[in-house]
Amino acid sequence: MFNNTYLGKRVLITGHTGFKGSWLTLWLQELGAEVCGYALPPNTAPCLFEAAHIADGITSVFGDLSDTVQLEKTFQTFQPQIIFHLAAQPLVRLSYAEPVRTYQTNVMGTLNVLEAARRCPSVKAFVNVTTDKCYENKEVTRGYKEEDPMGGYDMYSSSKGCVEILSSSYRRSFLQEPGTYALATARAGNVIGGGDWAQDRLIPDCVRSLEAGQTIEIRNPQATRPWQYVLEPLSGYLLLGHLLYTQGKKFAEGFNFGPHEGSVLTVAEVTEQFIRHYGKGTVKIHKKDNLHEANLLTLDIEKVRRALGWAPTYTAQEAIFKTASWYQRFYQTHENMRPFTLQQIHEYEEKISWKKN
Repeated sequence: MFNNTYLGKRVLITGHTGFKGSWLTLWLQELGAEVCGYALPPNTAPCLFEAAHIADGITSVFGDLSDTVQLEKTFQTFQPQIIFHLAAQPLVRLSYAEPVRTYQTNVMGTLNVLEAARRCPSVKAFVNVTTDKCYENKEVTRGYKEEDPMGGYDMYSSSKGCVEILSSSYRRSFLQEPGTYALATARAGNVIGGGDWAQDRLIPDCVRSLEAGQTIEIRNPQATRPWQYVLEPLSGYLLLGHLLYTQGKKFAEGFNFGPHEGSVLTVAEVTEQFIRHYGKGTVKIHKKDNLHEANLLTLDIEKVRRALGWAPTYTAQEAIFKTASWYQRFYQTHENMRPFTLQQIHEYEEKISWKKN
């Protein structure tokens, strides 16, 4: 896949101990890349990083994005050619409790990574992962397009809006000259898949309740989100990284990676389908607190269809089924989940609907 761009390449992933980062790290190993990860240690137990033995076969550096000395040393030692920046404080509700940490990690941490990459001449391509929540959400029914204004009601969303503005400014200020790396941003919706145990996320909350024999409690049942399987945006990031590496600044801009229109479901619909696939469980509505949560948010993905040739592969129903299957396997067998996780990657590769550029 990707014309073997990643075969033998040195790829650095920030946030490799996280949910999406762990999946991406494993996939890149399968594509033949030499991977170095830079992140804080996993902050949940269990976690995909340990359940699937993600550290096997890679260089894993535990460090904070604010530690510019260690970050610089990692870049200069590894001399990466391609960067995937995923490290972040990724939770909306935590950003209300820790606004300073959220901005330090998401905004200044990103700037630190951009600067470390600029001082490392081996870097050719940089994929900066943000979120669908970077847009100024007007609660409109249409999907947000790449040229729509950045914003964000809560501190997490606004920090990611800042990262988008920062990336655009950084690109224009420092990355116009020949020999500088190609920088693009990637925005994705609500990602689901096996191995996520973060707090205040729908599927992890469902799994914890089901395994504890408790009723699942949801706060905002009619909230609508663009739900997508974890490998959907990751395939987009990999495609974008390939194009940045092989074609340079032609693709150095922002892109939305979202699901099919039919995969825009309410929280209640996702919960009910997950229970059905999991084979047990009940749900009730929990009284909402005073923290703001968006009710409607979707992405327009016409640009990636047209410019990159990318399109989503799984329906929301398939995504929920694959996710439930992963957790069932984990809790029923307590085995090393690396082979099963790789199996799900290979199943996805076989079904990919878009052209393999």
